[in-house]
Amino acid sequence: MRNIWTIAKREYKAYFSSFTAYLFAFVIFLVVGIFTTGSIVYGLNYYGQVPPPDVQVVAGPMAFLLVLACPAFTMRLLSEEQRLGTIELLLTAPVRDGELVLGKWLGSFLMVLSLIAVTLIYPIALNFMTSPGIDQGLMISSYVGLILISAVFLSIGVAVSSLFSNQVASYLVTTAIIVVFWVIFSILAQVGNGNPLLSFLDLSSHFYNDMMQGVLSLRGVVYALSLTAGFLMLGSVSVETRRWR
Repeated sequence: MRNIWTIAKREYKAYFSSFTAYLFAFVIFLVVGIFTTGSIVYGLNYYGQVPPPDVQVVAGPMAFLLVLACPAFTMRLLSEEQRLGTIELLLTAPVRDGELVLGKWLGSFLMVLSLIAVTLIYPIALNFMTSPGIDQGLMISSYVGLILISAVFLSIGVAVSSLFSNQVASYLVTTAIIVVFWVIFSILAQVGNGNPLLSFLDLSSHFYNDMMQGVLSLRGVVYALSLTAGFLMLGSVSVETRRWR
C-alpha cells in the first residue's frame, strides 16, 4: 500500500506542472459554467425568475467532458515511461506490477476527483439562488455517478497507456474504447429493443437513466466497479508481460 500511495502522490503532483491538465481543467470549468449561467439567464428572461435548481445542468456536461478529458489525464502515465525507457527502471524496483498500475491510476483519479470537487461550486450556487433549494439526493447520486464513470474511464486509460509508447495513440485508443461503452452499446441497446445484456453493458444508461435521476442502483455501481477492476487487471498483465520480453 505504501508503494501505491508513493506513486499516486508523485503522479498527482506531476499534473500541476502539465499544460494538458490545466487546459482540460479550464475547459471543464468554462463549459460547465456556461451551461449553469445559461440556465439561469434563460429562466430570468422567459420566466422572470431563476428556474428550480437542477444539478443535471452541471452533471450532464461534466459526463460528456470526462469522456474527452480522462484519456488526456492517462495517456502519458505509462506511455511516457516506455518512451523514455524509465519503465525498465520501475520494473526492476521493489514495486509489484499491480502496485505500479494501481498507483498510476490512483494519481489520475485523485486529480479528476479534485476537478469534480471544484465543480460543486455550481450546484451550491444554484442551491442558494432559489427556495427550497436543490434536490440534495439527486445531487449526491449524480456526483457519485461522475466519480464512478471517472474511475472506469481512467482505468481504461491506464490499461491502454501500458500498451503504447506514443501518447497520441494512447489517447485515441482510450477514447475509442470509452466511446464503445458510452455510445456504441447505447445504440446497440436501442436497436436491440432493450436487450438485457446490451442494456447492462450500456454505461451511459446507468448514469443518465439511473444516477442522474437520483437512483443509485446496485447493478450500476457493481458494473462500474467491475469494469474498473477489470481494466486495471489488464493493465497489470500488460506491464507484467514486459518482464518476459
